[in-house]
Amino acid sequence: MHIPYQPLAAVQTAHPPTKNSVKTAQSNTGSFQEALQAATTKEPLKLSKHAEMRMKERQIHMSEEQWIRVTEKVQEAKAKGISQPLVLTNDAALVVSAQNETVVTVLSEREATDKIFTNIDGTIVLKP
Repeated sequence: MHIPYQPLAAVQTAHPPTKNSVKTAQSNTGSFQEALQAATTKEPLKLSKHAEMRMKERQIHMSEEQWIRVTEKVQEAKAKGISQPLVLTNDAALVVSAQNETVVTVLSEREATDKIFTNIDGTIVLKP
């Protein structure tokens, strides 16, 4: 049995890439980087009245440097779709509304031990 040789036709994609699709991908990357930069240069987190009371009652103090770090990490979490993160530091546990950029409540490290936190969708650990 002899089968005659027939060369295959060139394979073509249904939708070849165009210059516009390449430009779109590049501009989307730039937009994301710009959005991330804008998100990380915002004002520090606000304190709800409840959180402010708890910090005073529990004598929890945070330096400006710590607030900046917490704010940056909450903004990163927000960019990843987290809306209610729990932030754990050496001295405190903070429940934050990333959408409102507001600390909802604060517990001392001692009070936060052996607690169950509900209504959070992410955790940020800021311990050295």
